Amino acid sequence: MVDQGDRTAARPLRIAVVNDYEVVVRGVAAMLADVESLEVVELLSGEPPSQPVDVVLYDAFGMHGLTSAELKEMLHTGDVGAVVLYTWQNATPLIEDARAAGMAGVIDRSTRGVELTDLLHRAHAGEFVVSAGADKPIDEWVTSADWPGKSKGLSAREAEVIGLIMQGLSNDEIAQRIYVSINSVKTHIRSAYRTMGVTTRSQAVLWGVENGMAPQRLRIRLRDA
Repeated sequence: MVDQGDRTAARPLRIAVVNDYEVVVRGVAAMLADVESLEVVELLSGEPPSQPVDVVLYDAFGMHGLTSAELKEMLHTGDVGAVVLYTWQNATPLIEDARAAGMAGVIDRSTRGVELTDLLHRAHAGEFVVSAGADKPIDEWVTSADWPGKSKGLSAREAEVIGLIMQGLSNDEIAQRIYVSINSVKTHIRSAYRTMGVTTRSQAVLWGVENGMAPQRLRIRLRDA
């Protein structure tokens, strides 16, 4: 573990937050805003960092997975010190896939404060990190988070599934992407469709476009190098 006193003397870690949705990256940035040893410098969607960063916090909500060209570019550029997966679950297969992809760790979204800071510093120092709290049900700790479709009544998981439908994924592909059973995917789809007032995939895609569910391309520079 990195000594807290050493961190106080060192410069803050430069952090870029990556996700397909502006509402998600802004929410993560707001959560980190008061952490003195971390400095969020860019919010990104569909774009690589435009300046050197110590850690990319790769939010997994609705993303293209751990084999996307975007992620591979970040993992192999000299301007990124480490890439850490930020997710709603720490299922063992997900942790194994993240390690195999070359990521520096997996942190669940319930992680806050000193624990989150410690994990990011350890990841930057070269350690593969995994946060505690892997077995917490999603609904226990996403109440303070934000996601596309939340204001329309979609749960976090329902919104994620609809976002992946909008990317053209099949039910089987969605199940593999979010590490749940195919029956769970079907349950989330039925529940989401009732909330959205639709009955078909094409109607769901149209609803998603009209309600801000489409993945976005975004780069917001909060600090310069």
